[in-house]
Amino acid sequence: MDKKNIDWASLNFTYIPTDYRYVSVYRDGAWDEGALITDPNVSINECAGALQYAQTCFEGLKVYTTSDGRIVAFRPDLNAQRMIVTAERLLMPPVSQERFLDALTKLVRANLAYVPPFGSGATLYIRPFLIGSGPIIGVAPSPEYTFRMFCSPVGPYFKDGIKPLRLQVSSYDRAAPKGTGHIKAGLNYAMSLFAGNEAKKNGFSENVFLDAATNTFVEETGGANFIFVTKDGTVVTPKSPSILPSITRRSLMYVAKELLGMKTEERPIPLKEISSFTEGGLCGTAAVISPIGSITTQEGEIFLPSGMEEMGPVTRMLYETLTGIQMGTIGAPEGWLYPIA
Repeated sequence: MDKKNIDWASLNFTYIPTDYRYVSVYRDGAWDEGALITDPNVSINECAGALQYAQTCFEGLKVYTTSDGRIVAFRPDLNAQRMIVTAERLLMPPVSQERFLDALTKLVRANLAYVPPFGSGATLYIRPFLIGSGPIIGVAPSPEYTFRMFCSPVGPYFKDGIKPLRLQVSSYDRAAPKGTGHIKAGLNYAMSLFAGNEAKKNGFSENVFLDAATNTFVEETGGANFIFVTKDGTVVTPKSPSILPSITRRSLMYVAKELLGMKTEERPIPLKEISSFTEGGLCGTAAVISPIGSITTQEGEIFLPSGMEEMGPVTRMLYETLTGIQMGTIGAPEGWLYPIA
């Protein structure tokens, strides 16, 4: 199939509608067969559960053209599993892993002309989401749900190159103990917007959210997990029941331990320990790793030894290994690349 006439190298990380999207509706206790449609607009009742009570969740993943011309998704089974956990926590009917992967395959095959070529620096971003689309006036689960999945070709998250970020420790809480911090609910991201805007007004790229119970342990940002590197080269990541289990972070920790032979730890990380780390990064689908240059606390600004100009050596090694796996230039662990075309 011929590609669309798109200047792939000039793409930003923004939404571009494609020809098809997948939609399936849950009503009367069952999902319908699902179908590909061309209309990008969603029509729901004004009293829909998603609009009234934030009964909505989403996922995000990418599809790549590998060096040998295959079209693959990166670990979509984990996105499907995480969406099931999220749906169950929000009293929404889960979308099975089988249906999720079937929708992904149909969507990408229908939009192959939008999959950026290998070496272009661009990828196809996939956004599955599940909403309470039926009307409900009392505080209760919606009587009907809609699952949709759309895609958009996107450029690199950092168009001008990867530069270390300045972060601040937020004075706001991201997620309550025993709350919803561990799921990918839309309400979590709405809650982070005000704090994120405050950070940007103060000249920072993002927040560092601490645990809400004690305000002493590092958890995550509004939309990414953390990794840090100790002086002895150990890769550490925060552990907390309020942290969203990032697929990118889990993959990076596996790469560090199993492929690069590094020591790894997942444990609570006190804020006061930050000054002893040599490198740090934010982990997420969009950028893989965003290096940290400094973190500003109430006591002052902590500069990581890796500096404010480029990634540290360990962070770069992790980044290059994982992106090499995604692009097919490095052999992938079994099951990590889901074949589509």
